[in-house]
Amino acid sequence: MRRFFLVPLVLSLVLLAAACGGGSSSSSVSSGDAAVVKGEHISRAELDQRVHQLSCSYKLQKRTFPKAGSTEYQSLQAQIAQTLVQRAQLEQKAPSLKVSITDKQVDAQMTSLKKQYFGGSEKKYLAELKKQCYTETQLRDDVRAKLLSDAIYKKLTADAKVTSAEVRDYYDLHRVTYTTPQTRVVSHILVKNKALANKLYAQLKNGADFATLAKKYSIDPGSKANGGRLTITRGQTVPAFDRVAFALATGELSKPVHTQYGWHIIHADKTTKPRQSTPFSQVKASIRQQLLQQKQSGAVQAWLSGLTKEYAGKISYAAGLAPPATTTSATTTG
Repeated sequence: MRRFFLVPLVLSLVLLAAACGGGSSSSSVSSGDAAVVKGEHISRAELDQRVHQLSCSYKLQKRTFPKAGSTEYQSLQAQIAQTLVQRAQLEQKAPSLKVSITDKQVDAQMTSLKKQYFGGSEKKYLAELKKQCYTETQLRDDVRAKLLSDAIYKKLTADAKVTSAEVRDYYDLHRVTYTTPQTRVVSHILVKNKALANKLYAQLKNGADFATLAKKYSIDPGSKANGGRLTITRGQTVPAFDRVAFALATGELSKPVHTQYGWHIIHADKTTKPRQSTPFSQVKASIRQQLLQQKQSGAVQAWLSGLTKEYAGKISYAAGLAPPATTTSATTTG
């Protein structure tokens, strides 16, 4: 069982993080309201209950909940208020999208949750609700909101399609992304001064064992224990090292090479592995998915922009709960 399966639903269940339609604090909001969305009232009592639920989750996680009145507390309170407003917006817009959630769908999801987290045990389920300061009615409301959010997302993105030609064009325009640079297995010894580098170079030319000297003298922590051996990628080491390492004939030993890190002696252990392109057949599925997500995101963003305009001036918050600025973003459920 995952103890925190509910927390914090009010912040996590809404898929579309819509702008709050240019909402602002207003003296017209009654003392019993946290916000008003196109005439729909979100009560202060509901907001307070959601804040209480969040404090319960903090307690279960052994985290300190922000003190009432603190900047962090006010920020959390405002986030919850804005999420409740966003949920109200989705509920109001759902009919125009011909999207609805039935009690049967909610029941099925509730059954699935109980089975997934509690093995179907009603007793364990109710005990966990109590621990997290939830009522079953509130959970059903949150489950309904999540299902509605998912359904709206599905509706908005239903027409997003990616053609095979688009996938191929993307691959052709981004071939460098699907190309592996040259690589080579080399060994090197890195020391601080040129005198020691020359001394070691002379010993190696006279038949000394490279790995033995590397383990004894090299100051490169990444290769020292391996006798100086490492695999390098073209363009990913410092220029002087990169140039010499890829220019050496296989089995050849370089004279000391100076870089910002010190003096290197490089041995070309293996031939250079040429750059390789990942075949289109291996990446076309991932490209298609990437392009589809971009189109889906674009469709949602366009809808949210319209939502922001539609609700401009039609959302009012109690003092301290309004968002600092109007933004529009979309997230996916994964």
